[in-house]
Amino acid sequence: TDIAEDAPSGTVVALLRVKDRDSGDNGEVRVSLQGSLPFRLEKTFEDYYRVVTAEELDREAVSEYNVTVRASDGGSPSLWSSAVLSLRVLDVNDN
Repeated sequence: TDIAEDAPSGTVVALLRVKDRDSGDNGEVRVSLQGSLPFRLEKTFEDYYRVVTAEELDREAVSEYNVTVRASDGGSPSLWSSAVLSLRVLDVNDN
């Protein structure tokens, strides 16, 4: 996915659906972003989440991000899965 470096904070870069068919605690899913990156995760409704920019990006500082989204259930032991989103920051003419 590509995103312009001048995209304002709060720009949606990915939409996700996370679902666990188990019942009870095993069906309760917690979703998080791994690491300290300029993105945040927002739950929109039910099983849907979006990854948005938490601040403006600077292509000259970082031109590409690999954002790991992790989902884990409430079971014991907890089962989890992850996916990596590759985000390329596009240059905007700074002049």
